[in-house]
Amino acid sequence: MFAPPRFDPSIPVRINLYSDTQTKPSRAMRAAMMEAEVGDEQGGSDPTVNQLCDRMAALLGKEAAMFLPSGTMCNEVAILTQCRPGDEILAHPTAHISEAEGGAPWALAGVAVSPLDGPEGMFSADAVAAAIRPVSRYSPAQRMVAVEQTANLGGGAVWGLDALNAVVAVAHAHGMVTHMDGARLMNAVVAAGVPAAEMAAGYDTVWLDFTKGLGAPLGAVLAGSADVIDAAWRWKQRMGGSLRQAGICAAACLYALDHNVARLAEDHDNARLLARNLAQIPGLRVTAPATNLVYLDTSDSGITASELAARVRRHGILISVMGQHRARACTHLDVSRNDVEDAATVIRQAMAA
Repeated sequence: MFAPPRFDPSIPVRINLYSDTQTKPSRAMRAAMMEAEVGDEQGGSDPTVNQLCDRMAALLGKEAAMFLPSGTMCNEVAILTQCRPGDEILAHPTAHISEAEGGAPWALAGVAVSPLDGPEGMFSADAVAAAIRPVSRYSPAQRMVAVEQTANLGGGAVWGLDALNAVVAVAHAHGMVTHMDGARLMNAVVAAGVPAAEMAAGYDTVWLDFTKGLGAPLGAVLAGSADVIDAAWRWKQRMGGSLRQAGICAAACLYALDHNVARLAEDHDNARLLARNLAQIPGLRVTAPATNLVYLDTSDSGITASELAARVRRHGILISVMGQHRARACTHLDVSRNDVEDAATVIRQAMAA
């Protein structure tokens, strides 16, 4: 029930629009990994991990950074480090920490995540202010406000700088810490033309995932103040995060920073092309993408998103199912312009069927 089903290889995948997590490391990235200088990350002696963490701290405008296997671990280590059992986090109801981490904030940290509604996976500073309660022994301590940049289930929407800063101002005024889930932060940076450090300036913790559009096989980096990252090491240890010769993986992340950031604009262009093509299909409603995520609504067609996914899978195309009538197509570095046009043709045929 919980283990993923084995993938059926009988129909080769021609175009993988399931997620940007499906990217595979390029030959050049693999070569960088093979040549990486390594040591014991647990003991602070892996030079490639140290180089990555120093570079990421500077990129995100923070004092220190920590290499972790996944973005989910970044979220949970940040929560565990900055919150206490019984505390409350304010976040959008579609936030990854609520929707896709197995209830970890409740199960591991003993904290509640309370929803702040708003369009496209985002909420306003006014919504934060309205959620603030008087301090009382009857209420949980409101400890953290978390945002997701970009907002995945919000359609890959990009938080504007003014909105981010306004949320920070309200949260900090009420003694709360702020956390940025930056899984696709560089997509937001490229789309908005705003540096990562500027976007994350007011956030006490922020992380970047390298396994999505940046194309690395694993790895994420959590950044914050020196004190927070120092305290986070205890939680990394408790969660089994001893990575040893992790420089092999950190080298892929460094390669991604050097070669795969600017090209995210190509993914965004391909997403817009795909959306334009799909918007012409009768019975299919398409949300115009802000970045690399194209959301489809099959409500008007008489078929479910699962049925659409099954139909295109028979032609070697993968898309993801996000609800009964909601599907997602994600562009990334393994998807070309020709792939996008081919996929649109297959989806059109599947809808007509």
